Amino acid sequence: MRGPLAGWRLPLRLAWRDARRAKGRSLLVLVMIALPVMGVAAADTLYSTQSVSGVEGLERRLGTAEARVSLAPGSREAVQDADPDTGVSAVGPRREPGRATLTDVERVLGVSDLPAVELETESTRAATDDGQTYVELTGTDLLDPLTRGLVEPVSGRLPRTDGEVVVNADLAERGPGVGEELELAGGTRLEVVGIVESAQGRGFPMAWARPAAVEGQGAGSTLLIGGAAVTWEQVRALNALGATVLSRAVVTDPPPESALPPEIRGFDEGVDEATVTVLALVVVMVLIEVVLLAGPAFAVGARRQSRTLALIAAAGGVPGQARRVVLATGVVLGSLGAVLGLALGLLAAVALTPVLQGFSTTRFGPFDVTWLHLAGIAAFGTLSALLAAAVPAWIASRQDVVAVLAGRRGDTRASRRSPLLGLVLLGVGVAGAAYGASGGGEIAIAASAIVSVLAMILLVPVVVLAVSRLAGRLPLPLRFAARDAARHRTRTVPAVAAVAATVAGVVALGIAVSSDEHQNQGTYQPSLADGYGLVTAYGGGVDWAAYRDAVARTVPEEDVSTVQALVLPVEGRGFRQLEVAQPGDSDPLLVSVGGPFASATLVADRLPPGLPGIDATEADRASRVLASGGVVAFASEAVDGARVVLRTAEYSGRGRVVDRQRLEVAGTYVQVDGDYSPVDAVVAPAVADRLGGRTRVAGLVVDAPITEAAERSVGEALTALPGQASLDVERGYVADEETVVVQLILAALGAVLMLGGTLTATFLALSDARPDLATLSAVGASPRTRRAIAAAYALVVGLVGAVLGALVGAIPGVAITYPLTGPGSSGTTGGPATYLDVPWLLVTGVVLGLPLLTAAVVGVTARSRLPLVARLD
Repeated sequence: MRGPLAGWRLPLRLAWRDARRAKGRSLLVLVMIALPVMGVAAADTLYSTQSVSGVEGLERRLGTAEARVSLAPGSREAVQDADPDTGVSAVGPRREPGRATLTDVERVLGVSDLPAVELETESTRAATDDGQTYVELTGTDLLDPLTRGLVEPVSGRLPRTDGEVVVNADLAERGPGVGEELELAGGTRLEVVGIVESAQGRGFPMAWARPAAVEGQGAGSTLLIGGAAVTWEQVRALNALGATVLSRAVVTDPPPESALPPEIRGFDEGVDEATVTVLALVVVMVLIEVVLLAGPAFAVGARRQSRTLALIAAAGGVPGQARRVVLATGVVLGSLGAVLGLALGLLAAVALTPVLQGFSTTRFGPFDVTWLHLAGIAAFGTLSALLAAAVPAWIASRQDVVAVLAGRRGDTRASRRSPLLGLVLLGVGVAGAAYGASGGGEIAIAASAIVSVLAMILLVPVVVLAVSRLAGRLPLPLRFAARDAARHRTRTVPAVAAVAATVAGVVALGIAVSSDEHQNQGTYQPSLADGYGLVTAYGGGVDWAAYRDAVARTVPEEDVSTVQALVLPVEGRGFRQLEVAQPGDSDPLLVSVGGPFASATLVADRLPPGLPGIDATEADRASRVLASGGVVAFASEAVDGARVVLRTAEYSGRGRVVDRQRLEVAGTYVQVDGDYSPVDAVVAPAVADRLGGRTRVAGLVVDAPITEAAERSVGEALTALPGQASLDVERGYVADEETVVVQLILAALGAVLMLGGTLTATFLALSDARPDLATLSAVGASPRTRRAIAAAYALVVGLVGAVLGALVGAIPGVAITYPLTGPGSSGTTGGPATYLDVPWLLVTGVVLGLPLLTAAVVGVTARSRLPLVARLD
C-alpha cells in the first residue's frame, strides 16, 4: 500500500492532534523529557562558564598588554608551551649570575622604547586588628593602561604614589580599611586608598601597591609589555635568554604540536580515558531512566489510539505503519520537550551562576553557551522519547485487530524468553561486579551496574505477575491494584522499572559514599585529645613566652601547658635514633607514630595533657611512674610489664651506624586507640639525662574551649610574632562538606525521581482504568474506594520498584567498596580489609518512606467520583 501512510506526514499529523487532545498526558511526557534535558543543559553551561580557557583568561592575566615576560637571574634556557602557565621547563647549562633586562627584550623584539610596566608578586605578612596575616602583595602601576583589567575597583581610587595601596574585601574585613594604614612585615606603612577585587580569584587577603613596595623578586623580573604582537618565534628567542613569555597572540593562535619543544610535548594529555568511560556510563543510565519514566505515558497513548490503529490495519495498513504512528508521538513530544528543556536549562544556568560563584574562590569566565553540546543534548532528549515510544509502538503493531474493533483489549501475551534473558544478564552483572571488586576496577563495576539494571527491567514483568498472584488475600484496593498492574503490564512495567532504576542508583551511590566516609572516619588519626589546641613554631626568633601571652589573651593562663621534647645531640652531620621496646621483644610497639610535636619522645615528670586515647585512670598511673623517674611507653596492643627498653643508634653523615646503646628502666605501657600515637614514649628528666639528651620546647598545649573565631584571632596574633607560629585545634573527625552535599543530593534526587515516576505512572494508570473504576461505582462501590485503589496502585508501583532497586543497587554498591576502601586506598595501615557501611536511614526512607508518602499523596489528591462511562471503549 502506498500513499500518505507510506511516509511520516500523516503519522506526525495524528501525533500532533493526539498531543493537543490529551493535554495532561502530553504535559507529563514533556516534563519527563524536559527535566533531564534541563539538568544536563544547565550543568554543561555552568561547567563551561566556570571553566576559564587560556583565551578567556588573557585579560585578567595580561590586562591590555601584548605579553608578560618573566626573567629569572642566572637561569638556563627555558622551554614552554604556548601558555607557560600550563607547561614550562628548563634545558642546558646554568648561566652566569645576571638577569636579562628590558633592553635585551627590546633587542629580541627589534623595537626601541617598548611600552612596559613591572608586575611583581610576593607573599608577605601584614598587620590586622588581631595581629598579622599572610597577604599576596602585587607591585605594579594600576594606573598604567597596560594593567587595565587586572583588578575590578570596588570603592576608593587606585594608588598614585609609592606610599599608597589598595586591598581586597577579605583583607579589609580583617583590619585596614580605606583611609587607614597597612603595615607590612618589614615595617613599611602604606595608606589604603581603595578596595578592589582581583579579576582572577578571591577568598584570601590580597593587596596591590606600586612596584617599590615589593622586595621579593627584585625590580624588573616580570614585565607587561605592549606594542606589536609577540610571535611564537619571538617567544622562543626570549626563551633562549631564560625568560618565559605569556603572549596574547600565541595563546589566541597557538603553534602546532610539532612546533613545540620536544621536552614540553605531551604535558596536556587531554581527558582521562576512565573519566570519559564513566561519563558515558552516566549518560546511558540517564537515558534508561528517561525512557522508563516516559514509557508509561506512551503506553497509555498507544492504548488510546488502539482503535485508530486497528482501523488502519483493517484498511490494509502493515504493522510498520502502525508503529510509525506511535513513534511519531515520540518525535513530536520529544522535540518539544528537548526545546523546552534547553530553554529552561539556560535560564537555570543564568540564575545559578552567581550562586555558584559565591562558593568558589576562582573567578568564573564569561557566560559560555556551547551550542554544539546543547544540540547533542537536544538530540539526546528526542532520542529518549523515541526509545520510550519504541516498545509501545511494537506492542501496538501486534494487537488483535478483531478484538480491538469489537471493544475488547487487544494485548498480546508476554514473552517467555525475556525473563530467561533477564536471569542471564543478572548473572553477568553479578559476575562483573565480583570481577571489579577482585581487581577489575571501578569501570567494570559501573558496567556491571548497567547490565544489572537491564536485567532487572526484563525481570519486572515476572515480579509484577507474582505480586498479583500473592495478592489474593489482601484487601480489595490492594488486590485490585496488583491485578490491574499485572493485566496492563505495558504501562506498569516501565513505571516499576523506572522507580527501581532510580532506587538502584541511589542505593549504589549511597553505599559507596557512606563506605568511603566510614573509612575516612575509621582511619582518622587525631593528633591531640578532642578539644585541645597546640601552638607550634619553626624558623628563627621563636619566643615561647610571647606565644604564651598571645594565647592567654584569649584563654585562661592556667589552661596553657608547655610541652618538652627529647633531643639526642651528636657531633658532626650524624644523628641519633631512639627505639622503644619491651624486654626480650624487638618488634615495634606502635604500627604508626609521629605527629605535631618536635620529637616522637617527650620529657616530663607527669603525663602531658592532650595526648589522645588515654583515660583518666591510665593518665594517673602514667603520671605516678614519671614522678618516680620512669618511662611511659605507648603500644598498639595491650602489654604487661614494669620494665621498658630504650635503644639508641648513632648514625654518621653517610648513614652508617657508629654507636649503639641500650637502657632498661622502670616503666609502664599504655595502649592507644587504633595503631597510631603522636608520641612513642614520655620519659622522666632523669632518664633523658641518662640517655645523654636535652630538651627543647615542642609546643604549647591549650586545654580550653576554642571557637573558630577565637582560633582565627589567636592565629593572627601569633602570625604577628617572629618564628612562624600557628595554632591547631583538634575538633575530631569532621565530615567533608562535599560528602554531606553529595548525600543530600542523593536523597533529594532519589525522592524527586521516585515521586515523579510513581505519581506519573499512577495517574496514567488511573486515567487508563477509568472504565473499570466506573464499573465499580455502578455496582455500588463507595467514593472512597477509588481513593483507596489509587493509593494502593501507587504503593504497588513504588514499593515493588523500590525493593527491586535496592536489591539490584546493592550489587555494584557493595562491590565498589573493595577498590574504593580496600587496603592501600587511604594510605594507612591496619583496620579492616574493606569498609562497608550501608546508609540504612537513606535506604529505609527510599524503600519504605517514599512509597508510603506517594500513596498518601495520591490518596488525598485522587478524585473520589467519576461520571459513568461505558465499561468498554
